[in-house]
Amino acid sequence: MASTVALLFFFLACITEPSFGELVKEQPLVLEYHNGTLLKGTITVNLIWYGKFTAKQRCIIHDFLQSLNTAGVPEPSVGSWWKTTGKYKGGGSSTIVIGKEIPDENCSLGKTLKDDQIEKLASKGGTSVGSINVVLTDKDVSVDGFCRSKCGTHGSTAGENKVPYAWVGNSETQCPGQCAWPFHKPIQGPQTPPLVAPNGDVGVDGMIINLATVLAGTVTNPFKNGYFQGPPEAPAGEAVSACTGMFGNGSFPGNPGQVLVDKTTGESYNAHGANKRRFLLPAMWDPEKSACTPLV
Repeated sequence: MASTVALLFFFLACITEPSFGELVKEQPLVLEYHNGTLLKGTITVNLIWYGKFTAKQRCIIHDFLQSLNTAGVPEPSVGSWWKTTGKYKGGGSSTIVIGKEIPDENCSLGKTLKDDQIEKLASKGGTSVGSINVVLTDKDVSVDGFCRSKCGTHGSTAGENKVPYAWVGNSETQCPGQCAWPFHKPIQGPQTPPLVAPNGDVGVDGMIINLATVLAGTVTNPFKNGYFQGPPEAPAGEAVSACTGMFGNGSFPGNPGQVLVDKTTGESYNAHGANKRRFLLPAMWDPEKSACTPLV
């Protein structure tokens, strides 16, 4: 059974301490390094497409993955965001390449999946060293804990030669207010107007946020002994999940912060990517600053 790290980006709880009646002082955010192996160098991402995805949806996800290493695009960029993972002690710069693509349009294991079935699907990507097998489930597929406690997970296979894997689901019809926020009104809390998805697909643009989160978590904590908060059996936060709900400066619980907005379409984003794509990416913890750092 693989270890998993659940993410549910929604609200950020500030860590504060009283100062003898004076203004509340915010403490630095620290992710502890547990001296484990981190991923670096060339990392191959193998994709297992479980269910039906349109050609446009696949292109959005392809372009995001390619954007992680695409140079020459306007700033702020997806590439600049990803470079933060290279600052983590024990790790280093990495190049993401797309490897195998394995379709399972007819949902061979059914449309209701448990965690061990996610691991089984991930195993279709192979056991190559330096790879991450990513399972993407469509909007009609439910996964144990999806929408209740997680929007995506990552872990590693059991055994001596462990292989990292991750899963992200499309929440368009199941819980967009939870797993595709801020592109949909939240299921609770302040009912702020949703942002306009930068690629015109609330479900897939939400998947990008979660995919970014689990990929950063996988690279900086692939085997449950890298960077995280809390105990190993129940990590409280990783590189991105520790920065829940933060997309731009001035963010606070229920408000994603100040992001960029296209004056013509109204689409919200904070990162430029490959093929003139734009994305909204969550803040990542910067080990040099001991703080969550949004792109804008």
